[in-house]
Amino acid sequence: MTMTMTFLFLTAIIAFICMAFKVVPQQEVYIVERLGRYHATMVAGLNFIIPIIDRVAYKHTLKEIPLDVPSQVCITRDNTQLTVDGIIYFQVTDPKLASYGSSNFVVAITQLAQTTLRSVIGRMELDKTFEERDDINQTVVASLDEAAVSWGVKVLRYEIKDLVPPQEILRSMQAQITAEREKRARIAQSEGIKQEQINLAAGQREAEIQKSQGEAQASINESQGAKIAQINRAEGEAEALRLVAQATAEAIRQVAAAVKEPGGTEAVNLKVAEQYVDAFAKLAKTNNTLIMPANVADIGSLVSAGMNIIKGQSTTTAK
Repeated sequence: MTMTMTFLFLTAIIAFICMAFKVVPQQEVYIVERLGRYHATMVAGLNFIIPIIDRVAYKHTLKEIPLDVPSQVCITRDNTQLTVDGIIYFQVTDPKLASYGSSNFVVAITQLAQTTLRSVIGRMELDKTFEERDDINQTVVASLDEAAVSWGVKVLRYEIKDLVPPQEILRSMQAQITAEREKRARIAQSEGIKQEQINLAAGQREAEIQKSQGEAQASINESQGAKIAQINRAEGEAEALRLVAQATAEAIRQVAAAVKEPGGTEAVNLKVAEQYVDAFAKLAKTNNTLIMPANVADIGSLVSAGMNIIKGQSTTTAK
């Protein structure tokens, strides 16, 4: 009997010791009550309590917790029904308040999120609810965070997962989107045609400009070529005249030199007489009527007069 009692006593002591030590995992806290009243908050690690007198009343995790908000029907400002659901991310910051500030802070957060969401969407029109989802999320978070302070909870963010209007609204929205896309397609097509016409007109104008510039340049080149040709012809004619003049002058100089030579005068007299006779012979073959000098028969006197003129010119030249 004594051995049995001793064994039971040792077993009770071991059990008491085991119950007295509590190991709290990382990122968790335990709320300890002593005789029904809050006593202490046990943090991660090895902790000691008094069995029977102390008990772990609440366990909380300090991690960020995602919480689904059930879908609900909200009425917009323009009396359109929307089925909305979302998700809340929160974290326990004060384990004592989370234990005693609310009987169930999870349910409280969920209900407050739904009522706040209905209030926010009720002040907005349907189109704005799709455009301003970020504003809705921020408004809900601000309202929840203000109320959750007394629950020892920090609401980190709220995200709307779905905004589902009625099927009639969806069909009308789809028709509106289709019409808008067709409008944009027609506008884009007309802009393309307009740009094409502009490009064609610009190309036509550029071609006309290039053509006119080419014709102008060709006319300029042609006129310049004609001018150069005229200049060349004029220069050629001038050169020819100069050469003829030089040849004539040279012939005259040679005749003058020949006259000064012995017998030159007689040769000139003979040449003049021959030309005179030849000229009268040609006149006799034609029907022309001429006025002749009275002494036309005196050929020798005419030749002598011509020679006197030649001699006088020779003398003048020599002086």
